[in-house]
Amino acid sequence: MTRHATVRLGSGAVRGRRLDGHLSFRGIPYAAPPVGERRWRPPAPVEPWPGIRDATAPGNPAPQSAQSFADVASLDEDCLTLDVTVPEASGTGRPVMVWLHGGGGTNGSAAAYDPRRLAVTGDLVVVAPNFRLGVFGCFGYPGLPDGGTFGLRDQQAALRWVRREIARFGGDPANVTLVGGSYGALMVAAHLVAPGSAGLFHRAVLQSGFAVTGSTPAHTFIPGVPELPPRWIPAAELDRLGAATAAEHGWVAPGGDPETALARLRRVPVADLLQASADFIRPAFGGPALPESPAEALPAGRFRRMPLMLGTTRDEARFFVGLFADLAGSPVTAESYPRLLAEAFGDAADEVAARYAFDRFPTPSLAWAQVCTDRAWARPAWELGQALAARTDTWFYEFADRDAPPLVPLPGFPTGAQHSSELVYQFDFPGGPSLSAAQHRLADRMNRYWAAFAAHGDPARADLPAWPTVDSGHVQSLAPERIGGTDYAAEHRLDFWARVR
Repeated sequence: MTRHATVRLGSGAVRGRRLDGHLSFRGIPYAAPPVGERRWRPPAPVEPWPGIRDATAPGNPAPQSAQSFADVASLDEDCLTLDVTVPEASGTGRPVMVWLHGGGGTNGSAAAYDPRRLAVTGDLVVVAPNFRLGVFGCFGYPGLPDGGTFGLRDQQAALRWVRREIARFGGDPANVTLVGGSYGALMVAAHLVAPGSAGLFHRAVLQSGFAVTGSTPAHTFIPGVPELPPRWIPAAELDRLGAATAAEHGWVAPGGDPETALARLRRVPVADLLQASADFIRPAFGGPALPESPAEALPAGRFRRMPLMLGTTRDEARFFVGLFADLAGSPVTAESYPRLLAEAFGDAADEVAARYAFDRFPTPSLAWAQVCTDRAWARPAWELGQALAARTDTWFYEFADRDAPPLVPLPGFPTGAQHSSELVYQFDFPGGPSLSAAQHRLADRMNRYWAAFAAHGDPARADLPAWPTVDSGHVQSLAPERIGGTDYAAEHRLDFWARVR
C-alpha cells in the first residue's frame, strides 16, 4: 500500500510519497510553463491549482534529443518543475541543498538523480530543478531581451521558490547550498556573479566545472573539436549567432523585422529547434542577468563571498576520449598523437610529448586522455580554486577511485575515475551501477562531508579525516580506504602547464 504525504504550498497542496526513510515530492511546478508566447522569456509565476496536486511522478525533462551519453528525449517545453527529497523523521530548520544537473548544456534532468542517501545520511532537504537547456535556455536573437540567460533565470526562479516554500518541507531558507555537476557547476559559477542570484544561496559546490575561465586547446575537450573559449558568450555575439542560425534553417527570412521574426521563431516546432541545440549552450553576458563574464569576474574577485567547495575527478578526460574517440572508431594512435599535440600546443608540442610520451601509457588514447585531464581540467580547476581561496574559505577535492563503476560504460576502455564518476557515490540512478562494500563506505563519507559543508560551511567532521582549506595547499583525495591529502599539483604536472598555453 502506497503511503502518501501532503504539503500545502502557496500555490496549492501537493501529495508525495513516503518511501524507505524519506519523503519524495516530484514534478512540483516552480514557474509557469514556458510555452507559446512564453518561449524565450523569463520564467513567469506559477498558476495556483485547486485541490491536491499529485507529486509522485517526475516532471518533464527539458526539451532534448537523445545522445550517446544520455538516452532521454523530450519535446515538451512544459518543464519548469522540481523534486524535493526529505528525511522521513520529522524536523525543522534542516540545511537545504539545491542540485543543478549536468549533461553538457543540452541534456539531463532532475529525475535521473535519486538523492535519498544524501538526504537521509546528511539530514538534508534536497531540491533538484529542471531548467531550460540548449536552444531553449541559451538562445539569442536581435531584439530578444534576456537572450542566453533563460536557463539561468529558471534556476533563480527555483531558488526563489526554495526561499518561499522550503520551510514547509522542514528546510531552512536561510541555509541553502547550491551544488552543480559539470554543466551544473558552470551555472553555479554564473550564480556567484549574477545580480539576480544575490541572497538566494549561502554556500556553493562546483563539481568538475569545465572551462569556467580560460580557453581550452584544440582536441583537449574532445578529439576533433577545435580550441574552445570560456563557456560564456557576449550577448551581441549570441544575437548574431541566433540570427544566422535562424536564417540558415529557414525559420525566418533574413533581414526581416525582429519582432515579426521572433513571433515566427516562437512557432517553430520543438523538434526543428533541437537540431541547433548544441550551438546554444553558452550563457550570455553583457545584459542585466549576467553583466560580466564569470571568466573575468571570478579571478578578479568580483563575486559574492561565501564558503566554497570545488574539485575534479582523477581521470576526467577518459570519459570524452573513450566515448568520442575509441568507441566512435577513431582511437588516438601512434600516428595521430603527434598531430594532436601539434594542433593543440604549437611550438610547445615537443615539450608536451617529452612529458607525456605515449609509449609510457597502455595506449596512445590513454596518453592523450592524461594530457587532456591535466591541461583542460586540472589546471583551470586549480587556478580557479586558488583565485577563490584568495578571497573566501575554499575547499578542494579530487575524486580518485579508479575502480569507480561508470555511469556510461565504455566497453574495452579503462574508465578510471572519469568525468562524473563521483555521482554514483552521491546519488542512486535507476538501472545504474552498484557499489562494492568499500565504495559504499566511501560514498557514506563523501555524503557526510557534503552535508557538513551544507550545514556549517565547512566539510570538517570529527569522525572523518581532516580536510584543511586549499589555501594551505591541501587537496582532499577521495578513494576507498584512502581519504587524505594528495599532491595535486605534482600529480597533474601543474608547474609545467602553468607555462604552456
